Amino acid sequence: MPKKDLGFSLGAGFLIGILLLPVLKVAKPELFNALAFFVVPFSLIAASLGMLLAHKIGTRFALIWQLAKYVIVGGMNTLVDLGILTLIILIAKNFGAPAEDSIYTGIFTLTFYSIYKGLSFILANINSFFWSKYWTFSQKDAARKSPSQFIQFFTVSLIGLLFNVVVASLIFRSAPPLAGFSSEQWGLVGGAAGSLAGMVWNFLGYKFVVFEKRV
Repeated sequence: MPKKDLGFSLGAGFLIGILLLPVLKVAKPELFNALAFFVVPFSLIAASLGMLLAHKIGTRFALIWQLAKYVIVGGMNTLVDLGILTLIILIAKNFGAPAEDSIYTGIFTLTFYSIYKGLSFILANINSFFWSKYWTFSQKDAARKSPSQFIQFFTVSLIGLLFNVVVASLIFRSAPPLAGFSSEQWGLVGGAAGSLAGMVWNFLGYKFVVFEKRV
C-alpha cells in the first residue's frame, strides 16, 4: 500500500480512537472504564490492517478500494459528529444549558440540542471535505483550487445538514428515552440516526456531483 494511503489510514484510525472515547464514556461508562486505554491502539491497528486488506483486494476490483476508503472516512466523520456533539452536550450542561432545554426564536421553539447537533455536523463536514477531496475521491489534480467545487460541496452539505439535524431532532424530541437511557445517551441515538441520514445523502452528492470527474 502506498505511503500516502498508509498515512491516511493511520490518521483516520487515530481520530476514530480519540473520538470514540467520549462517545463510549456516555454510552457505556463501565465499558469505557475497562477499555479506555486500549481504544486508540486498537483503532490504529484495525484501520491499518483493514485498509491493507482492502488495498490488496482493490488491486483487482478498484471499486472495493474506494468503498473501503469511504467506509473508514464515513465512520470517522460519524465519530467526529458524535464525539463533538457529546463534548458540547457535556460542556454546555455544566454551564446551565442542557440539551433538552428550549429557546423561543420568535417563530418557533428550538432546543439547544438542535443547535449543538448543527454545530457538530458543520465541523464534521469540514473534516469530511478534506478527507474526501484528498483521499476518498482523490486524483492527480486534487490539490487544484476549484471555487465551484466548494460551492457544490457546500450546497450538498447544507441539504445533508438539514437531513441530519431534522432526523436527529425528531428522534430526540418525538420519542422518550428508552430502557432507562439518560438524555445524553438518547442524544447519541438521535445523533447516530441523523449522521447516517446525512452520510448517505452526502456520499451520493459527493460522488455524483462534487467529485464526479475525480472518480
